[in-house]
Amino acid sequence: MRKLGSKQLTLHLPEKLSQLPPHLAQHQLEIADDGHELVYTYDAQGEDAGIANLLADLNQAGIHFTDLQTRQSSLEEIFVNLVKERS
Repeated sequence: MRKLGSKQLTLHLPEKLSQLPPHLAQHQLEIADDGHELVYTYDAQGEDAGIANLLADLNQAGIHFTDLQTRQSSLEEIFVNLVKERS
């Protein structure tokens, strides 16, 4: 499960964000919840998840968040993804 799963860091934004500044593209963030969330998907088993760099870059860009949460892939999600890849 650790090998095939991923983790997501979701940042809840106080203000709607319509697009990311270009220098944040390296983090491969997704805008969600109609611009009120940023979602960062990363490999939890990697040596450096890049979260510290992401938070520093967000701060430098003036993007603030009110809350954050992490989520890990469930066994069911991993299974469904494996089945999709093999079909």
